[in-house]
Amino acid sequence: MKIRKEILHNVFLMEREGRRYLMTKSRYPPYYGEKKVEGYREWIAGRSKFAAMVLNGHLPEINHEWKVLYLGAASGTTVSHFSDMFDMGIIYAVEYSAKPFSKLLDLAMERKNVIPLLRDASKPETYNGIVEKVDFIYQDISQKEQIKIFSMNTNIFLKESGSGLLMVKTRSIDSTAEPREVFKKVMDELKENELRVIRHGTLEPYHKDHFYTHLVKK
Repeated sequence: MKIRKEILHNVFLMEREGRRYLMTKSRYPPYYGEKKVEGYREWIAGRSKFAAMVLNGHLPEINHEWKVLYLGAASGTTVSHFSDMFDMGIIYAVEYSAKPFSKLLDLAMERKNVIPLLRDASKPETYNGIVEKVDFIYQDISQKEQIKIFSMNTNIFLKESGSGLLMVKTRSIDSTAEPREVFKKVMDELKENELRVIRHGTLEPYHKDHFYTHLVKK
């Protein structure tokens, strides 16, 4: 496997047999069955929307010392790579379901920059006394009210000029409408909030009917 270049902090683009791969430089063992080669953990795009976005060409500016609020952490697949990437920062990982949260707890025991929170992201007031103002909010939630949840959390927790990434699952918003039409309505709704869109795009072929939106707080 050939190391091509570091494209984000501790995130490397690799090439093998004509295919591109992402890997994070990590001192930790594999977490969810991914390969680890010579200190690098494979970041599987089919299991991480952030990885899919990067392989599709969007590289958000980040600082490895940032404080991050992650909404919809699930069992921590992407959180584990965020832990490598924000190695000098803090990741507040919010998950509502108890079963994936139990595995997320295992990750937090291993990695001291991950703070797991068994909370409902649609009720940010329940963790307002725990989470401080953050530099970056990442959301991956399969709910109809995805935009409302993102807006509430950015209003409370995101610093001025802070940024966020919203992963939009259109079928969770409206399973009958054409996905691009749903995403267009999402963009219109976001414009009504104190958020400015930097870039947006599809997550295909890795995630069907999914889009990303990179925003900054005005």
